[in-house]
Amino acid sequence: MREEYELEVLEKYDLEVKGTRKMRGAFFCDTNEGTMLLRETKLSEQRALFLYQVLSRLEEQSNIKVDTPVFTSEGGILAVLPDGRRYMMKRWYGGRECDVRQEAEAVRAAGQLARLHNGLNDEGIRELRGGYPEGTGAAPDPLEEIRRHNRELKKVRRFIRGRPVKNAFEYLFLESFEQMYRMAERVAEQMEASGCARLYARSVREGRLFHGAYNYHNLLLTEEGIAVTDFDRMKTGIQVYDLYYFLRKVMEKYSWKQKTGQKLLEAYERIRPLEQGEREYIGLMLAYPEKYWKTAGSYYHSSKAWMPEKNRDKLALVLRQLEEKSAFLEQIFSVVI
Repeated sequence: MREEYELEVLEKYDLEVKGTRKMRGAFFCDTNEGTMLLRETKLSEQRALFLYQVLSRLEEQSNIKVDTPVFTSEGGILAVLPDGRRYMMKRWYGGRECDVRQEAEAVRAAGQLARLHNGLNDEGIRELRGGYPEGTGAAPDPLEEIRRHNRELKKVRRFIRGRPVKNAFEYLFLESFEQMYRMAERVAEQMEASGCARLYARSVREGRLFHGAYNYHNLLLTEEGIAVTDFDRMKTGIQVYDLYYFLRKVMEKYSWKQKTGQKLLEAYERIRPLEQGEREYIGLMLAYPEKYWKTAGSYYHSSKAWMPEKNRDKLALVLRQLEEKSAFLEQIFSVVI
């Protein structure tokens, strides 16, 4: 049975809704104009309008399938309820999530990312930012982010050291901290000496947009190709952050297998060749022990009285893959950590 708020939101659209089904905090709606996705959003009206303009142009100019928002019957891009909650309806596609454990699908996804970046570099899209000054923000400076992460790692260590009784996760973290923190500091030093600051400044100045969450959850394999969804975290900044993020997520599943990584990069570069500065940035970002920092942060902000075994397993996996990851970075990106 539909919830009251769902009915209230749906009434704001000129669509004939034949049925709904709930999934991952959203509703899929079968309508007379195809499948739609309805989800609560924190986006502002201006941000949502900017998103609509960008995605519409990607569809029209680059023929890339994306989840473009749909206007309400009153011409709004968001459906706002009396209590202030905001909802956005987007066009959706029949298909399944990309399975990156199938190497061929991961390679296809890397190629699609290059097409997306080429589309986002369309002059018309970059000019859109002038009309929506608050529509999108700049990503943080990567070096400042790494320094912040390093401070957080030390904060977690101080906290764990002060605990009188330690669990298995805490013992493993303390045992591995010195090695991982040295690695994190070396990445910060190498990034400071690199051209990443110039690349970041130029990318922001030129209004380079990137997806912000390019992973298999947001890629749908359809009969017509790959549809890219969930642009809510789109920002201005170093565009190949998307490629770094996608590579990291995939390579962790492949234990940093060099041949797979090379195939992913080649698939991307066949469509959009990388600049030397972009390649340097990707290598350094991959060298940073992101998953180690993320797992430590998850521990610190959780209930310390009980830590799921999977958190220790995540930490152990990072440590087990260190040798393979180091070889991958040296061979593919000439980065030594």
